[in-house]
Amino acid sequence: MGIQLEKKQKIHRMVHKACLFDLDGVLVDTAIYHFQAWKNLGKNFDYELSEEQNEELKGVSRVASLDRILFWANKEASQAEKNAWLIEKNENYLALISHMNPSEILPGVLDFLKQVKELGYLIALGSASKNAEIILQKTGLISWFDAIIDGNHVQKSKPDPEVFLKGAEALKVSPEACIVFEDASAGVEAAKRAGMKAIGIGDPIVLEEADKVIPSFSGVQAVNLLLF
Repeated sequence: MGIQLEKKQKIHRMVHKACLFDLDGVLVDTAIYHFQAWKNLGKNFDYELSEEQNEELKGVSRVASLDRILFWANKEASQAEKNAWLIEKNENYLALISHMNPSEILPGVLDFLKQVKELGYLIALGSASKNAEIILQKTGLISWFDAIIDGNHVQKSKPDPEVFLKGAEALKVSPEACIVFEDASAGVEAAKRAGMKAIGIGDPIVLEEADKVIPSFSGVQAVNLLLF
C-alpha cells in the first residue's frame, strides 16, 4: 500500500506542480459579508439585492458587481457616484471582516492544504478580492501560500484568465501544470481559458464545466483527487 501511494505521489509531481485556489467560498466563506455590504449599499438607491443575485456576483470584481447591481436596479449613476459607492461598500465590508478568525476556515481546508504541500505542490491564491491578504492574515492561512494574486494585481475579472495566468507566472510553472479550485462558474471558465484543470467546489450542475466537482474538502484525500 505504501509503495502504491509513493508511485501516485511521483506521478503527481510529474504531471501537476501547482494548485491555485480562489478564496471566497473555497477556503473561507465571506459571501455573507459581501452580501450584507452590498445590501447596505443598495439602501442608497432603494434596492435590495436578492440571495440569487448575490450568487451571480461570486468571483466578480467589485466594479463589475456594482455595475450588475445598478443594472438590476435600473439605476443610472455618474462615475463620481459609483466611486463613492465602491468606497462605501469596501469600508462596510472591511468592518464586517475585521472580526474574522481561523474558525471561519471552511471544513477540511487546512488538512487538504497540508496534504497538497506534502505532495510537493506549490500553492497560489487567485482571487478577485482586493482584501484577500487581510482575510488570509485574519484566518491564519497566509503562511500556506507561495504566491498571492488578488484584485490588486489584475485588470480583468473572471472569467478572464488573467488572475490564474499571473498565478502560474508567479510560481514559475506552466499553466498546464496547474490545478484550480473554484466555487463559481466564472472562475471555472477562467481556469479552462487559462489552459488549466479545474476542480469545482459545490454544485455539479452550476460547475458543470469543471473537470471534477466535490461538495467540500471534508474528508478529501489530495492524492486521489489530483490524479487526472
